Amino acid sequence: MIKLKKVIVADENMPAVETMFSSFGEVRRVAGRSLESSQLADADALLVRSITQVNAQLLSDAKQLGFVGSATIGMDHMDTHYLAERSIPFSNAAGCNADSVVDYALAAIYEYAEMSALDPLKLSYGVVGAGNVGSRLVNRLSALGVNVAVSDPPRAERDASFVDTSLAQLMAQSDVICCHLPLTTSGDHATHHLIDASLLQALKSGALLLNAGRGPTIDGKALADLAVQRSDVRLVMDVWEEEPRVDKDLANHVLIGTPHIAGYSLEGKLRGTYMLYERYCEILGHDISTSFESLFTDYPSHKLQLTQQTTVLQVIRSVYSIQDDHDRFINSLMPIDNQSQAFDQLRKSYPVRREFSSLKLTGQTTESIKSELAALGFKVDEVQV
Repeated sequence: MIKLKKVIVADENMPAVETMFSSFGEVRRVAGRSLESSQLADADALLVRSITQVNAQLLSDAKQLGFVGSATIGMDHMDTHYLAERSIPFSNAAGCNADSVVDYALAAIYEYAEMSALDPLKLSYGVVGAGNVGSRLVNRLSALGVNVAVSDPPRAERDASFVDTSLAQLMAQSDVICCHLPLTTSGDHATHHLIDASLLQALKSGALLLNAGRGPTIDGKALADLAVQRSDVRLVMDVWEEEPRVDKDLANHVLIGTPHIAGYSLEGKLRGTYMLYERYCEILGHDISTSFESLFTDYPSHKLQLTQQTTVLQVIRSVYSIQDDHDRFINSLMPIDNQSQAFDQLRKSYPVRREFSSLKLTGQTTESIKSELAALGFKVDEVQV
């Protein structure tokens, strides 16, 4: 029998929690960054995002906690050893927003290419980290037919067929470097400050460096120095070493800066909550009564009719304008006394953003652009050539 009237404590910015979890009992919304142990005294389940540090201190009063779920890919904010010691089932939502982050990276690359009068299909690419995000980015880049090198030593140890490029070589040879690393602080392949001053200085002239993984995987001071010393290197930063506090000087040197929202597509957010809902149902022996598709009832897909003059960048911008995110972020840096609060507010009030695959494309274009759009993740079945 399922115990009724459970108490589910959830981050205030996690979507559709009531839709999926209210059948179990009471859903209580809390501020994830300032959550205190006393707020979990009668909690049966805790649903968080990456801004909440789940550890012994936070859970000291949570005596009846039966589940902890994080609607994120990463796990660095959760003390999994402590949870295991207390026999508290826990889960993350690995891969929930991976496509969203890939969309972000590709949108940034195409904007950079436009600003620099470059052809993105003629650039060489390096992807650091081949997990859920990195591997999907590699797949899309490979479908574009561009040269892609990948660095992920832990994966190379697990998979004999994986072709690993040394990080030093990748950084020195790639026109575009995309970092999608988790944050780890121990072990043979710790990622904290993995990309240091020497690797940054080895970047080839005119390179683009993008980080949409975790801020501390790049040495923040070295990155700030690079931004001043190497005006030829362009930066796209979605994550920051001490976020929500942002190095304003560094932010003012980036080509594109955003407040850790690369994975903030509607699909990614809803998928994160839904994966935790599925896991909680499994733990309780409860039937899944809500479908993932039903969550999109109030969010119709956008449509775009192509013509022979429509460019790939115009298609990307029709579903996601990364420049708008950049502008909002830069404006948030102005009131320096409450910049951290402004960072969180941007995330809390983030507008609805759909993934590339949601856009309904019709009309007519060239065979090459149709193929390029398909490789980028757009659905082109109804597009004529």
